[in-house]
Amino acid sequence: MSDLLESALNPQSVAVIGASENIHKIGGRPIHYMQKHGFAGRIYPINPGRDEVQGLKSYASLAALPEAPDLALVIVGGDKAVAAVDECAARGVKSAVVIASGFGEAGEEGREVQQAMTARARAAGMRLYGPNTQGLANFGNGAIAGFSTMFVEVPPADGPIGVVSQSGGMSAMAYGLLRGRGLGVRHVHATGNEADVTVSDLAWAVAHDPDVKLLLLYLENIANPELLARTAAYARERDLPIIAVKAGRSESGQKAASSHTGSLANEDRAVDAFFRHHGIWRVRDPHAQALAAEAYLKGWRPEGRRLVVISNSGASCVMGADASEEFGLPLAALSAQTRQGVADRLPGFATATNPIDITAALLSNSGLFGDVLPAVAQDPAADLFFINIPVAGAGYDVEAFAADTAKFEAATGKPVVVAAWQESVAAPFKARGIPTFANETQALGVLAQLASHTALMRQSHAPWPPAQPPSLPEGSGRFLNEAQSLDLLAAHGVPVVAHRLCRSAAEARDAWGVVGGPAVVKACSADVPHKSEHGLVALRVESAEAAGALFDAQWAKLAELGAAREGVIVAAMHKGRHEFMVGARQDPVFGPVVVVGDGGKYVEALQDVAVLLPPFAAADVKAALKTLRIAPLLEGVRGEPPLDVDALAEVVVAVGRLMASAPGRIASIDVNPVMVGTRGEGAMVVDALVERAA
Repeated sequence: MSDLLESALNPQSVAVIGASENIHKIGGRPIHYMQKHGFAGRIYPINPGRDEVQGLKSYASLAALPEAPDLALVIVGGDKAVAAVDECAARGVKSAVVIASGFGEAGEEGREVQQAMTARARAAGMRLYGPNTQGLANFGNGAIAGFSTMFVEVPPADGPIGVVSQSGGMSAMAYGLLRGRGLGVRHVHATGNEADVTVSDLAWAVAHDPDVKLLLLYLENIANPELLARTAAYARERDLPIIAVKAGRSESGQKAASSHTGSLANEDRAVDAFFRHHGIWRVRDPHAQALAAEAYLKGWRPEGRRLVVISNSGASCVMGADASEEFGLPLAALSAQTRQGVADRLPGFATATNPIDITAALLSNSGLFGDVLPAVAQDPAADLFFINIPVAGAGYDVEAFAADTAKFEAATGKPVVVAAWQESVAAPFKARGIPTFANETQALGVLAQLASHTALMRQSHAPWPPAQPPSLPEGSGRFLNEAQSLDLLAAHGVPVVAHRLCRSAAEARDAWGVVGGPAVVKACSADVPHKSEHGLVALRVESAEAAGALFDAQWAKLAELGAAREGVIVAAMHKGRHEFMVGARQDPVFGPVVVVGDGGKYVEALQDVAVLLPPFAAADVKAALKTLRIAPLLEGVRGEPPLDVDALAEVVVAVGRLMASAPGRIASIDVNPVMVGTRGEGAMVVDALVERAA
């Protein structure tokens, strides 16, 4: 943690500018909270109208303090807030939390004031939190520089969870939900407009708190992706899971985010790719974060996804099997020895295969859980365990069920969760620290997330070797023409179709003889990137004479369009089993971003694509392809042979490496279609468009 962030999260002295005697006002709550929750440092209320605030000596101004405080809370509004920040900077305050709103989130004028205020603070060496923030809270040391009502509604308890959020409301919500599940929370920090300190900055600091075992983030934009990536790498090193909510998935959400915190939303598929690449798990809302938190804090890191379902209801076993398939948790194939061991412990009418139906015999023999669980505990096929108790009550020894389950979990260290909608049934399991949920959807959803996130955190991405920046053809036009684009790709290891650029009908006829027929004849002009819309592409050209005639026609059409006449391409007619597209661009936030998916003329309409961030390997591409809607086609359907996915993956890697080597030179690469054949037949790029960087 940097010294300046230390001054905010572990200050030795705090000034409250705009301090209030009333603990229910924004200016009164931080003082009340710090005194109540054990802050050991010095608190300096600043209120020129009072000699004392909440039992503490009050000061007329920052200048009147006996020392420059580590941290100052600016609770006054409008121009007074700006003046207070300037005074803090001049006094040598290390960090200032600006509660006041009406800055970047309010429009261009407010944004300009915010930027100027921040520049002055930075010039003085002071860090700024906010403005428009609910503040910071560290319950590990009582440094609560915030005003959230939630800290009154749900009493704090220090614990192993850190919450960092752009939104004060979402930080309070996450805190409340976690505390409602009985979990302790140490850090609850809101960054607001992020004029200076961002979620990434605070995430980096909180990740270095050795007592934090789970980090939850809420973001509306990703202002410092490099630092967040570094934080994620450090978190993986120390086995610290990060679960993020990134709002602004939709166009409407992106507009709302802009008005909320003055942020600019990042393109959502690129955000997903960024999180996956760095082992951060994305969920939809703070409810999902809180729901899974206890399972993460158990320290479970499953080796696989194979599930064992156990219930006292046959119907619940069937429903558990259905749900396991929905969540991608295959039922574990238990060994013959395990099945026999289970059968020996159950009545003859019970089911010893997975799912294991203990039946209503549990009512007369409360020890069945304790008998069955050890029998399956050591089966190497079992990674995850789900116990579903749809009904229990009088006559059932639920305390014994819970005790046996806790012993099982402690002995195996494997994840075990319970679904019990009756609170009287759920309570004994919760009391023993077993993650317990209201229904199987919640329970299996958490297990699936835990297994998937564990696998994601274990992934590594070998760095690509340094590459020389590509040499682009002379010219200042926005796009390379198609021939130039194909030649550039070929020079960087991408297989492209055999082609010739022709400047006359005679050359077109000769080219047809070289590439062979049938051929493709298409105009080549950087001014016309989408040629088919103008009738400038001819397929299945069967003779040299036809190629010459098409040259004349397309040459004339280019003149009619007023486009540069750079030539006409005669290319081999390459067939494949399926058309794919590969694209790449320089994202303003994440840098090079690569897209692969279903290709052809409907690519914009269908948008069946996956996004990757470099560096990545062919295996990463193949995993991404499995997420597409067309994934079933890859391995062949209705007797068709599989496609050459390996060859397609190598094309994607080559395009990605080219894009990554060209910052400031190439803005985008559009490769569509890539013709992919049957496995072993390879992949071939037949059309490409490269855009220069501005």
